[in-house]
Amino acid sequence: MATHNPPILTLAGAQTALSASIQRAQAISVPMNVAVVDASLHLLAFARMDGAKLTSVDIAVNKAFTAAGHRVPTSSYKDKVVPGSAVWGINWTNGGRFSTIGGGVPIVKDGVVVGAVGCSTGTPAQDEDVATAGVEAVVKSFAPKAKL
Repeated sequence: MATHNPPILTLAGAQTALSASIQRAQAISVPMNVAVVDASLHLLAFARMDGAKLTSVDIAVNKAFTAAGHRVPTSSYKDKVVPGSAVWGINWTNGGRFSTIGGGVPIVKDGVVVGAVGCSTGTPAQDEDVATAGVEAVVKSFAPKAKL
């Protein structure tokens, strides 16, 4: 077959992720920049919570870009990006958009990465926690509805 129809992340799905991420950020009292990208790495939804760092806007978008594009959480690079390693300098690729800081988490449906959530303002662990909440909410929405 020359073409196929992979699952896609809709605006409604992105808004579900955004909302859940914001709720988690509020629960841990850390205002966040939250970005959701689709499988083509383009921004689908974004929110900057009151008090979120202005310098973290691009970081959140780049974390989502990296997680969707490389299909792994950005935190997976934490201990790998050291001088002399095979991936040393990867953060300078893609026009400097490749992020090796925790807080970007891919969204997977039926084994296919359909997008990602990227968060920034807190620590990398806090950012990943908030992004994961968004991913879990949208993945839960993929579940088939029970017939009554």
